[in-house]
This record gives sequence, C-alpha cells and structure tokens, in this order.
Amino acid sequence: MAKEHHYQQKLIWTGNMGKDTLSYQDYKRDFEIKLPSKATILGSSDPAFLGDPTRHNPEDLFLSAVSSCHMLWYLHFCAVSGILVERYEDQPIGILTEEKSGAGQFTKITLHPTVWIRGSEHVTLAKELHAKANSFCFIAKSINIPVDHLPVIIVVE
Repeated sequence: MAKEHHYQQKLIWTGNMGKDTLSYQDYKRDFEIKLPSKATILGSSDPAFLGDPTRHNPEDLFLSAVSSCHMLWYLHFCAVSGILVERYEDQPIGILTEEKSGAGQFTKITLHPTVWIRGSEHVTLAKELHAKANSFCFIAKSINIPVDHLPVIIVVE
C-alpha cells in the first residue's frame, strides 16, 4: 500500500498598497509563505513581472526544489553505496519560455552539481548515482520537463 505524506502551508499576499488591484501597477507582488515552526519565506514575482528583486520568486523556489530534492537523494545513495561525500554544490539552470500571451512554462532544467568525494575508486559510481537520484526525486518525478545533470566529481585525498 502506498504511503501518503501531506504538505500544507499558508500563502498570504502582502502587496496591497491601499488601492487593492485597481490596476496592474497599483499593487505589489509581495507575499509570505508561512509554515509551522519554520522561517517565513518572503516572496514576490520576478522583477521582469514588477516583482521585488530582493525576495524569492516562484521560479527561484521551483528550481531550488528540484535541485535540493536531487541533492538529498544523491547524498542518500552515496551514503548507502559507501561513497564519502565531503561537499556538494549545485548551480542549477532553469529555462522558462514565455509565450506572446504572457503564459509560460519551464522547458528544461539542467543541474550542475560539483561533488567532492574521498577515494578515486568511486568516481564512476558517483557520476552514475545522479541518474538514480533523478529517478527517485519526488519533485523531478512530478514535473513533465527534462532534468539533465552535468556533474563534476572532485576527488579529495
């Protein structure tokens, strides 16, 4: 039997500047994401859509969700495979294609993880585990766009 995990949060629009949504320019795109016992995430739309550049936007959060989910599965598979990971960094790139109508969607994500491991005998497996992590990542499995990986493995002695 499948096990279900439920996630819930509260999203609050905080951008009313006193004119409600009278016109497209009369409100801020600011919002807060609140989760019990966690720091509030301050969000806005991308600056290209009149958002606050100092706040996280949905596109940032989406890309971060894919990257961090992949990393967590990858670290798990390294741990159970006997690969000692000293450090992990990723610089994911997401491509969002906007249509003339203003609608749009992500069309591709490429993860660029750099992984520092101990032991040169594990380099091949360390690279291969990225494909396995992708096939287990809850977020990557929930989207219908390709998630590519261009890993760099660095051996630390």
